[in-house]
Amino acid sequence: MSTISTHILDTARGLPARGVRITLQRSAGNGWEDLATAATNADGRAPELLPQGTKLADGIYRMRFDVSAYFSEHKTKSFYPYVEVVFELSGDGHYHVPLLLSPWGYSTYRGS
Repeated sequence: MSTISTHILDTARGLPARGVRITLQRSAGNGWEDLATAATNADGRAPELLPQGTKLADGIYRMRFDVSAYFSEHKTKSFYPYVEVVFELSGDGHYHVPLLLSPWGYSTYRGS
């Protein structure tokens, strides 16, 4: 069983991305099952995404970052209305899925 966290940095502004809505989903047959939703705090993190101590089973998961409202709030035109990151949890451990965001691109990786 594994735990998960995320962090969003707006690389164009050089600041954490506050107020981005995140949905965590698990692959379920031919679709996706919503597990949790939260919004990032002033540090760009979503500590309330899952209750403390929640463990996730092995499987395919997706984080959907709804970035359109964030960019609109900052009066910034952007190319992506949302970003979806699909990843696989396999084995025990902590999975950190950060998002480096700009109006015209993004990057992600498995963090620690």
